[in-house]
Formats: sequence, structure tokens, C-alpha cells
Amino acid sequence: MKKEAAIRKEIRQWSSEALEEANSNFSNMPPCPYAKSAWAEKKVGIGFKDSPGFQDLITIISTFDDRFDVVIVVDLVFKEAEEFHYYLEGLNGAIAEGIFIEKDIWLMGVHPDDVEHGSTYAGDAVEFIEKTGDPYAMIFVQRLSKLHEASQKLKDTEYYDNHLERFNGEDIYKTRESYYRRLKNGT
Repeated sequence: MKKEAAIRKEIRQWSSEALEEANSNFSNMPPCPYAKSAWAEKKVGIGFKDSPGFQDLITIISTFDDRFDVVIVVDLVFKEAEEFHYYLEGLNGAIAEGIFIEKDIWLMGVHPDDVEHGSTYAGDAVEFIEKTGDPYAMIFVQRLSKLHEASQKLKDTEYYDNHLERFNGEDIYKTRESYYRRLKNGT
């Protein structure tokens, strides 16, 4: 329990120092402009995945409700970065197809090796270096509709000017947008 408490504190600190502060990679806006209010309103949940499979994550997806805007799943036994992100992409596709019945969910991940693999959320954009001992990955579970609608508001600003191109986020954005359209249009 001490380790989980330390990780919770570390994630909160990372959010405060990296996600909620102005960043030149996001046109001097915070990388996550909605993080500060989500924490203030107690709309961020943190869960832990400590088994090699993904049953803990699947349970969170299957039971997601709107008590939280985002649930951060701390993956203590993560796979290699490429496999980790590939799995999350596959889950996003399965969610969009209705495998979990609930289609209004989107997953994003941060892996300890993302800097080496050029992740959209790594490097000097939103660097995360854990300090609690063992490394861990994070999976962000949230409503696709809320995320996409919030991103549409940001699209009218300079927020994405550097980010999508510089960190190869265009493909992720387009995929998320197509799943959102499918969700809203039923196709």
C-alpha cells in the first residue's frame, strides 16, 4: 500500500508540474488543459494493474461510469512499449466495434520506454520519469465523446499547431475522430 500511495502522489505531482503547466510544444498551453480542473473536482481515479494479463483494465473498461472523467490504470507489469501501444490500439478498435458493449471509451498509454520509441506523449512534450523505484506504465481510460469534443474546442486555438506534426499525433487524432463519428452516427 505504501508503494501505491507513493505512485498516486507521484502521478499527481507529474500532472501538476508537466500536464497542467504551459508548454511551448502546445503553443504555450498546458499539454492537458483540462487536468487541473479534473483533479480539483476529484474526477481523476487511479487504479492498479499488477498481473500480466489485462483483466484489470478490461474490468475498468466494462464498468466505466461517469464518476470520474479519467481513470489512470497504473500498469506495474507492462509489456514492451511497442506491444503495449499496439494492444491499446487494438482495444480502442474493439471498443469502437462494440466488443465491450460500451463504445464511448478511449484509451491512451504512457510507457517507460516511450522516449526511445517516439511516443506522442513522451520526450520533451510531457516527460514522465518515475521516482518510486520500479517503473510502470499508465493507461488513461476516459469517455471518447468528452475527449473528442474537448479536443475540437482546442482545434480552434493554436494548441495542435506543433503537437500533431512534431509528435506524429495526426494518425491518432484521425483514428479517434473516426471512432467518435462512428459512435455518434452509428456507422
